[in-house]
Amino acid sequence: MADFLDATVREIEGRLRELRPLLDEYHRLEAAAAALDGVQTAPTRGRSRPGAATRTSTGAANGNGNARRGRPRGSRGDNTRAAQAVELVRTRPGITIPELAEHMGIKPNYLYRILPQLEEEGRVRRDDKGWLPA
Repeated sequence: MADFLDATVREIEGRLRELRPLLDEYHRLEAAAAALDGVQTAPTRGRSRPGAATRTSTGAANGNGNARRGRPRGSRGDNTRAAQAVELVRTRPGITIPELAEHMGIKPNYLYRILPQLEEEGRVRRDDKGWLPA
């Protein structure tokens, strides 16, 4: 029985060593995506035409043209602006969205979108115009 447990532990440790670089890459890409969130690019000419089928995040055609843009919901990690906003709310209870945006060096439009989602997740709560930790 001890041999089986030792072999299983070695197998798990080996697999963890194999996966570590992929996890590190995932976190780097997630941080890069968070840093680029809200950056607008110039529209590309001829990219799509009205009424054309669009692709969803799973790659399936969506003929009604209502594919969700951006990252999938729940893909935020701990190294995101959302986490930074939650931390600021925790350290400065009652902080407003314009104050958060100024402190974070971003435009407030992102925060007007993300803070209600964070409230739904139970991470923050609204108090008049300010935000408090949940």
